[in-house]
Amino acid sequence: MHTPPAAPANVVVFNENHHESTRPEIRAHYPRGIHGTLAAALTRHLDPAVLTVRTTTQDAPDHPEVLLTADVLVWWGHLRHDDVDDALVEHLRERVLGGMGLVVLHSGAGSRLFRALLGTTCAVRWRHGDDRQLVWTVKPGHPIAAGVPQPLVIDGDEMYGEPFDIPEPDELVFISSFTGGEVFRSGACFTRGAGRVFYFSPGDQEAPVYEQEGVQRVIANAVRWAAPTTPVGPAPANAQSPVGWWRA
Repeated sequence: MHTPPAAPANVVVFNENHHESTRPEIRAHYPRGIHGTLAAALTRHLDPAVLTVRTTTQDAPDHPEVLLTADVLVWWGHLRHDDVDDALVEHLRERVLGGMGLVVLHSGAGSRLFRALLGTTCAVRWRHGDDRQLVWTVKPGHPIAAGVPQPLVIDGDEMYGEPFDIPEPDELVFISSFTGGEVFRSGACFTRGAGRVFYFSPGDQEAPVYEQEGVQRVIANAVRWAAPTTPVGPAPANAQSPVGWWRA
């Protein structure tokens, strides 16, 4: 049973914040930035006695320090994957292995952190447009699916389709179908070390997908699911085992 930690866990929402800063039509969808919209939704959905929410962006000078305080990290990125520092990627990877939860959204599949954890390119087939996306729950008993409409209808979104270059998920919670007939593994769970990782694909910056209640519910459920039950520790390491060590 996955019980919540006794002390409030820190949820950090990261957003590269490039589109909202440079394109007025996207800023109109997300005047607080994608990170602000997500943080407000999580604050509504989550119990502050269990999970507290803060945000940071790629251009915030203290973003490395903020990211390294996360017990659960929610990641949205698109055009600036390569701007994330090598050492920071490695520190975050080690935190996941040590128990930090990670929720990766949409084009965050191409982030260096997600690729480092999965060991593949995470490349997708895609079409930029205005497809209707139907998100189908294929594991209805999973906690991430709790309270999510069946199907979850997104009237306008970018198409992500198979093949999706990821390892076989530990659990597949959602698949999506699109106007053009494509399908996609849109909600996938992985375990890496002591950390839980969830990928959720809906959420192109061109449409206010993250304003939808059902989408917000998925992400809040995923944060709860990914939250560690004990403090995040170091990544697993080799340990010398002399004869009889287990008797000590």
